[in-house]
Amino acid sequence: MTEFRPRRSVLYMPSSNAKALEKAKTLPVDGIIFDLEDAVAPEAKTTARASAAAAVRSGEYGRRELAIRLNGIGTQWHDDDLVAACQAGPDAIVVPKVDSAEEVRGLVAAMEAAGAPEHTRLWAMIETPVAVLDVRSIARASARLAVLVLGTNDLVKELYAEHVPGRAPILPSLHLALLAARAAGISIIDGVYNDVKDTEGFIAECRQGRDMGFDGKTLIHPGQVEGANAAFAPSAHAVEEALGLIQVWEDAHAADAGSGVVTFNGRMVENLHVESARRTLDVHAAIQGLA
Repeated sequence: MTEFRPRRSVLYMPSSNAKALEKAKTLPVDGIIFDLEDAVAPEAKTTARASAAAAVRSGEYGRRELAIRLNGIGTQWHDDDLVAACQAGPDAIVVPKVDSAEEVRGLVAAMEAAGAPEHTRLWAMIETPVAVLDVRSIARASARLAVLVLGTNDLVKELYAEHVPGRAPILPSLHLALLAARAAGISIIDGVYNDVKDTEGFIAECRQGRDMGFDGKTLIHPGQVEGANAAFAPSAHAVEEALGLIQVWEDAHAADAGSGVVTFNGRMVENLHVESARRTLDVHAAIQGLA
């Protein structure tokens, strides 16, 4: 089993913006996606590609997880993006609009042919109806695929839906992607929140994503980092509860090895609750390790 890696906050940074890349070195963000796609104008694609590769190689981003988002499969920039990213060796390569398991396998083969180091994983963006309907096979297509990333803006567009509080139009799609990721044993990161001035709405969506089971959220502005980090981290109360629950469970089993159920704070506790509590502590420890 691979070591848990916090991905509470994963910030898209335009690789054509030198000031943004410099600022990212100081942000308390878990991950950075150096973007070559939506945030970069066509005339700046080549320069942005070189800047992203240089940023990854610099060693100046501490323990943050570094990824490069390529331009999509079939675009005029994709192949060169992939080769440059593989040679730079980031933690991950993010590919937009991955629609099938066959595309995942093709991307992995291309990464290996381009000399991607073993630690460079693939993150697939799920942002079309086709991808949602095939997400289970996508999630299981390759051991190199480590994360599904929801592209909720494109999904809303493709469904002819609307952005509304609570995200009712896309909840079935979010749930399907979550089920697929958990069945495959990989991570999954929620889509972005567009209104950077609406802090209340952003926090509400972070909490919704956390309640649903997402590992974290992709972000478009540094001001969103703190809120995402807080929302997707276990609270002090949750950590205290987990410690207490595990202690009660272990004490009960030390006294009676055959006991399968105990009570904690008036609640029935079974092994599944203990597993959840241990995961809470693992997540907390991993986050503390970033400090």
